[in-house]
Amino acid sequence: MQCVILAAGEGKRMRPLTSTRPKVMLPLGNRPMLEHLVAAARDAGITDILLVVGYREEEVRRFFGDGSSFGVKIEYAVQRQQKGTADALATAEEWVRGDFILMNGDMVLSSGDIRSIVDAGPACMGVAPSDHPEDYGVVQLEGDTVSVLREKSREPAGNLVNAGIYHFGEDIFPIIGEVGLSPRGERELTDALSVLIANKALRAVRVSSWLDVGFPWDLLSANEKMMENIPPAIAGTVEDGAVLKGAVQVGQGSVVRAGSYIEGPCIIGKDCRIGPHAYIRGATTVGDGCHIGHATEVKNSIILPGTNLPHFNYLGDSVVGSGCNFGAGTKVANLRHDRAVVHVGGHPTMRKKFGAIIGDGAMFGINCSVNVGSVIGGGAAIGPHCLVEGYIAPGTKVR
Repeated sequence: MQCVILAAGEGKRMRPLTSTRPKVMLPLGNRPMLEHLVAAARDAGITDILLVVGYREEEVRRFFGDGSSFGVKIEYAVQRQQKGTADALATAEEWVRGDFILMNGDMVLSSGDIRSIVDAGPACMGVAPSDHPEDYGVVQLEGDTVSVLREKSREPAGNLVNAGIYHFGEDIFPIIGEVGLSPRGERELTDALSVLIANKALRAVRVSSWLDVGFPWDLLSANEKMMENIPPAIAGTVEDGAVLKGAVQVGQGSVVRAGSYIEGPCIIGKDCRIGPHAYIRGATTVGDGCHIGHATEVKNSIILPGTNLPHFNYLGDSVVGSGCNFGAGTKVANLRHDRAVVHVGGHPTMRKKFGAIIGDGAMFGINCSVNVGSVIGGGAAIGPHCLVEGYIAPGTKVR
């Protein structure tokens, strides 16, 4: 069995985090989300994988190479311009031999669910319930046959949605070839699925582990899920007087200094400096080469490599890019006074606790305050004692 994974898009809704990397390379559990999907496919018995790449493809190629270090064989097809999912799949036609699995690269799915799609045979589509179906393609069934697929309806007919995994035969490609441009100016896989649906030739297979990662706050939910069953593992140094409670992983070359308190699940990458007297709370991942210093508290956050929160900082329920620096006393709020759901750019996060999205290389002076739901672009420079809220464009200087 072969597997095609669509990994060509930027992920515009993930900006500013995707300004310097493709969406599929954003981390969950300190590993790119695409790595989790490749590993799940491998564990389902699929070792022949084609990655359809495009936006910043060098990041994907450099990390995965030929796949041998992940126990699979990986080849690449390039979608030069992101003209839709049907166009992306068309780039795989010369590679495919017989039946194959197709997956979106920006989701979480277990090997068991992938195996169930393999076993179901072509043509089938994974479906899953969602608590916000209006953001997806809503599916209606007649028995196990898909009868309706309606994209992003404001009044969805149910909560069952397209999970973005399929089992096709080679006969999908002539259908793909007939797909024209959608109103968005793209060639959509949905239009090809409509042909199968009209012919009652597309079956549904329910999957139970699916998590979609469409927005930056979805990273936090997926990160929490990916860390639920991690084992404790200490490859670095933990000084006397530091406390590690629960499942905590400390990477090679990292040092947890005396007086620090870390609650699992938590993953500290390689070559990090933690403490002294740092407090890191559950469902936090810290990328390689980070510094979480004296009297700093971090909760339920994702911190990418090379970022420093060196002293007297607070960071809660946030996603921080690489190479950022927080001045002493800078804090990120994560809870509204009325305890209502936090919105980002007018979009509800579905979370009552959410801090900020901070792009690569952002710099903060001393004693800055970042309000809930803020988006700070890469390379922004925030002066001392500033209050930051709303949207700050990349490279902006705030004084």
